[in-house]
Amino acid sequence: MSATPPPAGRLAARMLRPKSIPQLQAELGQRRDFRRVLGVWQLTAIGLGGIIGVGVFVLAGQQAAANAGPAVALSFIIAGIASAAAALCYAEFAGMIPVTGSAYTYGYAVLGELPAWLIGWDLLLEYAMVVAVVASGWSGYAQDLLHSIGIDLPVWAQGARGSGEGHVFNLIAAVVAMAVALLLSVRTEWGARFNTLIVAIKVLGVILVIGVGVFYIDPANWTPFVPAATVGADGVSHFGFNGVVTAAAVVFFAVFGYDTLTTAAEEARDPQRDLPRAVMLSLGISMALYLTISLVLTGIAHYSTLGNAAPVTNAFRQLGLDWVGTLVSLVAVAGIISVVFAFMLAAARIWFALSRDGLLPAWFARPHPRYGTPYRPTLLLGVVTALAAGFFPIGELAELVNVGVLAAFIVICASILVLRRRQPDLPRSFRTPWVPAVPVVGIAFSIWLIYGLPWITYERFLIWMALGLVVYFGYGIRHSTLARSS
Repeated sequence: MSATPPPAGRLAARMLRPKSIPQLQAELGQRRDFRRVLGVWQLTAIGLGGIIGVGVFVLAGQQAAANAGPAVALSFIIAGIASAAAALCYAEFAGMIPVTGSAYTYGYAVLGELPAWLIGWDLLLEYAMVVAVVASGWSGYAQDLLHSIGIDLPVWAQGARGSGEGHVFNLIAAVVAMAVALLLSVRTEWGARFNTLIVAIKVLGVILVIGVGVFYIDPANWTPFVPAATVGADGVSHFGFNGVVTAAAVVFFAVFGYDTLTTAAEEARDPQRDLPRAVMLSLGISMALYLTISLVLTGIAHYSTLGNAAPVTNAFRQLGLDWVGTLVSLVAVAGIISVVFAFMLAAARIWFALSRDGLLPAWFARPHPRYGTPYRPTLLLGVVTALAAGFFPIGELAELVNVGVLAAFIVICASILVLRRRQPDLPRSFRTPWVPAVPVVGIAFSIWLIYGLPWITYERFLIWMALGLVVYFGYGIRHSTLARSS
């Protein structure tokens, strides 16, 4: 039998009543839902797995060709500033509240139940869509490699309807999404070891590209560094400073994956020490690689030649280095799987946290009796993301991703400001430096990047948020742990 709703005044107060940090820390000490198997380098690998992928192998070249020219490196710096400011704020929360749920749990601790629910609901969609987008992009690389050895799928299975003539369902994208879900359902440490190996291969591949490419740089390709602004046939401005900012809004997709590792807090061996370190390590390593690869790529090939599906591979082939191009394709096929792994892990653990707090049915918050994994939400996410990647073109899937994550970043940065004012003496294993400057920079840059997104992104985001309010007021408000305790 559901609980009788309290009077309206008490109800409103409860929706905005935060959980205290000591309460969350006490709950963490009592919980044994997951097995603690992840060390700092496995956590860092999860973060790197979520960050390094499409940005290196696709977006850097494509945005250089379309919007920024060689100044795509500046675009990464702009996106990186917003991401770094948020990362410093994430690191402070991760040290204080090492609980599964990432921004959702942090929001619960500062803003209350309803804002936390909206953040969790938002990130559930964002992470699931990233899985579908990356699985769909991975399918293209995999099919290219299969074609090179004489293997071609039936036309109907090569892509989603609308992505090509005769295409009906992207079979490979669906299979990889489901396979990663199965791996994550068995043992987290097995998946983490596999992911760490794949991330190591990916990072070594990027270092190889940099190490070889640096000997073929022609400085003339960097002139002009910021090409003059132009207006395309579609009436949209490209290049110039506006083009650099537009590219920054796009490549931001590639630099926010470190937050995925904070969702694995309850599987970390020493979360209060290792989570802040892993957040900063993963972002620092990935930003160094992104900046270097963007400069090398635009140095070895003129930016106008990079507007294709595999810009790094094709740039080396134009230099006559076919072996490097083939190796890059192999690394991309292997490495992009780690992005699917990181975001699938994050989405499942946010779903688990929402269910454990009673905002979604408790059936989803029962870990596997043998493996100690959140297998129910993981497997359901596998099915949902497999169907999404199979039936919808990659462009439609990608539109929803950035706005939600930027909104979560704004909440995290604002929460640091609130918490420093409310509880300045609370013990913190990591303190965000230069407060309030760093959180304010994170908020300002995130709003700036949201402003650059297309209107249809806002429409779909608002529809998802409206559906979230229906779920909350129809179910969560009566079944949450706060409702049961009030």
